Amino acid sequence: MSQNTATGERADILAMLAEQREMLLITVRGLDEQGARARSTVSDLTLGGLIKHVSNTEKHWIETIRNLDDTTTFDMDAAMEQYYMRDDETLAGLLERYEATVKDTEEFVARLDDLDLQVPLPTAPWAPEREWWSARKVLLHIIRETAHHSGHADIIRESLDGANATMQRGADAGMEFD
Repeated sequence: MSQNTATGERADILAMLAEQREMLLITVRGLDEQGARARSTVSDLTLGGLIKHVSNTEKHWIETIRNLDDTTTFDMDAAMEQYYMRDDETLAGLLERYEATVKDTEEFVARLDDLDLQVPLPTAPWAPEREWWSARKVLLHIIRETAHHSGHADIIRESLDGANATMQRGADAGMEFD
């Protein structure tokens, strides 16, 4: 992914987010289009769909901080659609979009003046009253979302072909497994 210029707390937040992204991206390493679209559990989740969702979610939250719109509402239809790869989408295309989102996030966070900035959240059926979070909490939420879905992705990939993100990360570090 891209290189950021943040320091201090911002650098720590971005480093933790980068680590979670790395774990997610390991799950699609070497995967073909069929694998990206395959369901390996009773869930509708696929690896391509999770990459799309995590990318869109990160982009949405950065836009929420950037725009500070205290009239916005959560779009449930759009949120549910982003879990599915459309026929005209490819894993490579979704990964390119994710890379662009990552670059935008890192540049935005490096320039963000105040992590205590109060951000109005979209109202939603589960949160009908407007809530305000600090920009820091929104960024921590992005980390949580990425880690949460990285776990889903690891289970899906392991069910598809036995690949495992933790073992792959160990192999990348030179560990040998029987």
